[in-house]
Amino acid sequence: MRASLLHGKVAVVTAAGSGIGRASATILAENGAHVVATDRDAAAAEATRAAIVAKGFIATAQALDVTDEGAVVSLFERTAREKGGLHILHNHAGIQIAGALEQIDSSDMRKSYEVNVVAQFSACRAALPHMRAQGGGVILNTASNAGVFLDRGMLAYITTKSAVIAMTKQIALEYARDGIRVNAICPGWVDTPFNGPYEKQLGGRLALEKVVRDVVPMGRFGLPEEIAEAILFLCSERSAFVTGHALVVDGGECLAGGSNSSV
Repeated sequence: MRASLLHGKVAVVTAAGSGIGRASATILAENGAHVVATDRDAAAAEATRAAIVAKGFIATAQALDVTDEGAVVSLFERTAREKGGLHILHNHAGIQIAGALEQIDSSDMRKSYEVNVVAQFSACRAALPHMRAQGGGVILNTASNAGVFLDRGMLAYITTKSAVIAMTKQIALEYARDGIRVNAICPGWVDTPFNGPYEKQLGGRLALEKVVRDVVPMGRFGLPEEIAEAILFLCSERSAFVTGHALVVDGGECLAGGSNSSV
């Protein structure tokens, strides 16, 4: 048990109902944080909470639409008031809309920005007064390795994930003196339900596995638990002198130029 690492910390994780979000909520709780697991799907958030509690750790669940800024502000205020602070925010919610310029329209780009960028901005802004008042905190934004290289057919996704990285660095610069560290995690191909639409587009699981073998130098998917170890590093004092960094965890895909990357 590693409970002492985040003992006394309160962590909010968005999109914690499955995949990397659930793995993030789990590892933060296992290391002593009281985790507020949020998801647009209330049942999924509750399932994450139940799994954490069944292991003997502390978590609560909350349905949350990250595009509802008022709901985000209210949740953070209630969390800080009732649980004694807001020390860690992992902004994980995101969407992937595939397509090149002529295959998407303005509404696709706006939707991508609303979820992938504006919702993270709003959550960072809502967390700021609580973290500043308590003398510091940690914000971790989920970007993607798609934010560090170019690729075909992924205009909205790459544009928004690149924006997340730039936003993360700018916020980190502006609030370092307040003791607030802000970083981004940039996963590559991870075996989660997030890959479902692309798997369907390719024609099935076997085709998706072939793509991953071809484009990832390590020749396999990453596991949510492997990404969670990097999340723990960035959310704990193990990274006390790290801010404004975009940590790529993708089995070397970005070294090879990438393909249709997925978180």
